[in-house]
Amino acid sequence: MKQAAEPSRLLSVESINVSYGDAPALWDLSLHVNEGELVSVVGPNGAGKTTLINTIMRLLPVRSGRITLRGEDVTRVSATQMCNRDVSIVPEGRLLFGQMTVEENLDIGCYRSLARPRRSETMERVYALFPILKERRWQLAGTLSGGQQQMVAFGRALMAHPRLLLIDEPSLGLAPSIVELVFEAIGQIHRSGVSILLIEQNAARAMDAASRAYVLEGGRIVTEGDPQQLMKQPAIRAAYLGEAEHPV
Repeated sequence: MKQAAEPSRLLSVESINVSYGDAPALWDLSLHVNEGELVSVVGPNGAGKTTLINTIMRLLPVRSGRITLRGEDVTRVSATQMCNRDVSIVPEGRLLFGQMTVEENLDIGCYRSLARPRRSETMERVYALFPILKERRWQLAGTLSGGQQQMVAFGRALMAHPRLLLIDEPSLGLAPSIVELVFEAIGQIHRSGVSILLIEQNAARAMDAASRAYVLEGGRIVTEGDPQQLMKQPAIRAAYLGEAEHPV
């Protein structure tokens, strides 16, 4: 019988240490994302989740350790060079240009020479994913609701045709009904062939979406594995679902 082929490694983070000045933020942290995976990282406020995303995106320097993308060492490349390696980010807080229209914000994402010729096609895909944005395409982004702004942030990232999408706290500050729409969109993006690293405080949502998951606390990965198995652990249920770890 033939053995199943090993999954192709897309992103590897190997024993990285990151600090803000002299204050350590990430400690000996390792994780990976295979081609075609949706991997979640969950953790409480202050765990280092956004630091992790910004480090992978090369917005923060690595003191030690290594980051590789498809086997290439990218630890010292710039954020611009990382974007040109098929990586896009949906940042925490969306970070849109409020005085520009929806379509102008989306167009900013289409900066890569490889993506520009496909601008019209990709724009239509974004509008198919988020129909409300087509209706509001000439509206200033700053006048949209929080959920609509999050859709623009997703669309902007997709305009670059990423192979790896980094998503930072997509449900933050959104109403439950909008969170539902956002996670439906994440599922559709993943099914289209984009690999995803999802950073999310809503553990139940993040675990439900992912094929593998990591738990980050105090700048360290404390456990990892199958999301459904992780959610059965009493300590995790107590921390993230508000259930008593030792019920009486």
